[in-house]
Amino acid sequence: MKSELIVDVRQKEISIALTEDSRLVSLQKESRNIAYAVGDLYLAKVRKLMPGLNAAFVDVGYDKDAFLHYLDLGSHFTSYSNYIKEALADPKKLPSPAEFKKSDEIPKQGSIADVLTQGQQLLVQIAKEPISSKGPRLTTEISFTGRFIVLIPFSDKISVSSKIKSTEEKIRLRQLIGSIKPKGFGVIVRTSAENKRVAELNHEMRTLLKCWEDAVAKMQRSQPPALIFEEESRAVSVIRDVFSASFESIYVNDQETMEQIQNYVALIAPDRKDIVKLYSKDTPIFDNFNITRQIKSSFGKTVSFKSGAYIIIEHTEALHVIDVNSGNRAKAGNDQETNALEVNLKAADEIARQLRLRDMGGIIVIDFIDMGKAEHRQTLYDHMREIMANDRARHNILPLSKFGLMQITRQRVRPALDITTSETCPSCFGKGEIQPSLLFTDKLEEKIDYLIHHLKVQKFTMYIHPFVDAYIKKGLISLYGKWRRKYGRSFKIVADESMAYLEYRVIDHTGKAIDLKEESDMQSSQSKSGSKIKNRDKEEN
Repeated sequence: MKSELIVDVRQKEISIALTEDSRLVSLQKESRNIAYAVGDLYLAKVRKLMPGLNAAFVDVGYDKDAFLHYLDLGSHFTSYSNYIKEALADPKKLPSPAEFKKSDEIPKQGSIADVLTQGQQLLVQIAKEPISSKGPRLTTEISFTGRFIVLIPFSDKISVSSKIKSTEEKIRLRQLIGSIKPKGFGVIVRTSAENKRVAELNHEMRTLLKCWEDAVAKMQRSQPPALIFEEESRAVSVIRDVFSASFESIYVNDQETMEQIQNYVALIAPDRKDIVKLYSKDTPIFDNFNITRQIKSSFGKTVSFKSGAYIIIEHTEALHVIDVNSGNRAKAGNDQETNALEVNLKAADEIARQLRLRDMGGIIVIDFIDMGKAEHRQTLYDHMREIMANDRARHNILPLSKFGLMQITRQRVRPALDITTSETCPSCFGKGEIQPSLLFTDKLEEKIDYLIHHLKVQKFTMYIHPFVDAYIKKGLISLYGKWRRKYGRSFKIVADESMAYLEYRVIDHTGKAIDLKEESDMQSSQSKSGSKIKNRDKEEN
């Protein structure tokens, strides 16, 4: 299977698309100035204890207090708490967990009020990003994740991934890690560590240990709430988790991000750093790799797949509901039961892809087409388990109920990605009336004139809808050609599939967006709407 990673870096956000055989299977969008991402460490202060919930609300600087449950404190919380107090008491001395005296483990059924006090300072890690109206969820069981191992302070346990099947390899890794890990630290050996040499594992161990030491040193110089340690960029963290031998290319349209990724790939697979490539064409990177079109067809309430069948996806606060419909699908020679099984199997493939694509978590209920035969229901259940095996998020699948419903629980650590595929009219801004579309090209020329003669911007790229792009570039003597002869050839007009029909955006030669929305653009539609209301009032009077 051919895997490619496409990274689209824009001024305000970064989008990362993972494709398998050119088919989009994962999409992540994130603001470039995002905070409170999973894995980040904060120096925080306990704001309020909630004995009824056996939890505490903690101030990490977010507009909503973060949530820390007793079970997320970790069994070694007493040792951890004493270490934090000692480190904060003397900023000039960096205590070592190896030399630190360990305390007894806290009981599993204990009370939050027995171990925390209001105003206490803690070093916490984001376990779940803010979702809906909730603040982040925290843990004090700190961990640093690498490509091959996860380093856990205040623990001596060594765990090996259950996905490593060879008993001999598990024993080898356990002995190897035991010989190189520092005292006072636990280690989880990841699946990617299988058959790796001691030098590679030891190098990563030292790198993660340095991250911990730097975090503690920064904590000693900070006042809560403060960001202490930030996970790598989203692009690098995605590569860390999904990188495999099947990766053929990683395309990035930003030089700085490309260098970050290339440095990381060079670190984990020196012989493969050449697969990271800078994309420098004028056509938007997602358009070039057919990502935009797949996003438009894969998101939204209704998703169609082969032979006219489709699924409907509804999101609520409590769960996600998916309904499978056969549509106008009909196959001569097949009975209803066989058709239902075929549609359900195809729907299962698409649903498994949608769960990864939208990163849907929590409870998912699927209403498949009813099937009378028990062996067909078992076939569908087995098929769903098989195709969900590639999903890295923890999940659990229950067999179909007597009502034909399948229930799935899937790990949720960040909000589900819900992209709106409908487009807001960029001309009327929701008012219902627009200027004549035939005059849109005149408006574009006005903007070009304004950019060149008033803003003195010579080099820029204007992105417009492909239909409009085709119109202004048609013929030997095209509008585009006339404009370039009139205003100079330093600007470009490029089609962008993500744009609405009468929408445009402009970026300068550095990639910075230029805002050309004028008050007249907003007021023209508002004044029309207002005059229409006045005329109607006059008629009524």
